[in-house]
Amino acid sequence: MAILAGYRVLAQAFRPLSANLDGAFRLQGHAKSSHLVLHTNELQYVRSGTYGVRRHFSSDAKSGDDLCVRYLDGGDSGIVVFGINRPKAKNAISKNLVKMMSEAVDAVKVNNKVRTVIVCSMVPGIFCAGADLKERAKMHQSEVGPFVSKARALITELGNLPMPTIAAIDGAALGGGLEMALACDIRVAAASAKMGLVETKLAIIPGAGGTQRLPRAIGVSLAKELIFAARVVDGAEARNLGLVSHAVEQNQSGDAAYRRALDLAREFLPQGPIAIRMAKLAINQGIEVDLATGLAIEEACYAQVIPTKDRIEGLTAFKEKRPPRYKGE
Repeated sequence: MAILAGYRVLAQAFRPLSANLDGAFRLQGHAKSSHLVLHTNELQYVRSGTYGVRRHFSSDAKSGDDLCVRYLDGGDSGIVVFGINRPKAKNAISKNLVKMMSEAVDAVKVNNKVRTVIVCSMVPGIFCAGADLKERAKMHQSEVGPFVSKARALITELGNLPMPTIAAIDGAALGGGLEMALACDIRVAAASAKMGLVETKLAIIPGAGGTQRLPRAIGVSLAKELIFAARVVDGAEARNLGLVSHAVEQNQSGDAAYRRALDLAREFLPQGPIAIRMAKLAINQGIEVDLATGLAIEEACYAQVIPTKDRIEGLTAFKEKRPPRYKGE
């Protein structure tokens, strides 16, 4: 029965594996109508022979581009960067940002060429300050609920992406900003970054998954303490709590967390992409059920990698003592 339950849990999740592979090209055309920016000059060749990414801050981005989506190439092909860019609003979550991020998430979700998504900020010193309270204040009471539902749905979809996701927190991540980061698989923060679910200060509660994801990340008691007190912690303390996986000293350019996130993404690139997606699915689904059902989910996920060409390539490369060349097939 547990095995049958495992397969039922996975039935919907396997659909993205058969999706069309030309999502990147569709997004480029889609971006023009949505004001997403795919910068052609984002990559600069550095002396080491690897590709580094030059961060474009507010002075480089076009006015109105609340989100910059970059498909890296060269040695970093397969990494996609979502750069939040609302400098005047401290990257606060607005209606337009929710719309643009939803479109970007939908595009990468069906693109099997995407290996990892990094969510970062294009604005120095800030990741995301949470909800745009100035915009919220202008909303009629009847509009607030539907907007929060859309923001919650966006963060849920971000959490459900089939490929690994990394939040690079180089500045303050408060309220909905931290909830967005919590939806990512891995969080990397600058030691100086500030993080907290501060909604109780405004007599509300976290409404985009914070009450559910924070306890799963750091434990129920500590999560209650942080939420009840609306406490803000820095990157070093967040690392000690288990809120982030890595805390790095900030650098002069203010992108230390992003650079660490990029290094992590590069570690994922050589591995079998289908295997990584199945491992993520097995972990995410299995952690929510009893062990017997979780083991059945793992078995069902393993069954998905057995017939792949990548698995044969891995065995052949091992036999021939060479690096494997995985194609996600």
